[in-house]
Amino acid sequence: MDTTSADLLSGWIAIGKHLGMKPDAARHLARTSGLPTFKLGKTVCARRSTLNAWLAEREAAGRTAPEART
Repeated sequence: MDTTSADLLSGWIAIGKHLGMKPDAARHLARTSGLPTFKLGKTVCARRSTLNAWLAEREAAGRTAPEART
């Protein structure tokens, strides 16, 4: 597995697990707060590195991600 595919998260379950939240909460953040995701075919994906950078930017700006309803 190369580093590009190791960085890839496929599906809301994997994205939520990486963020430490339920898949529905991750989906909510994508809709309401700009959580960086993209589609490969019909599958929603994200890169671990991009999610980590997004979280770091929000932390540095003193913003918190809104509470997601689950």
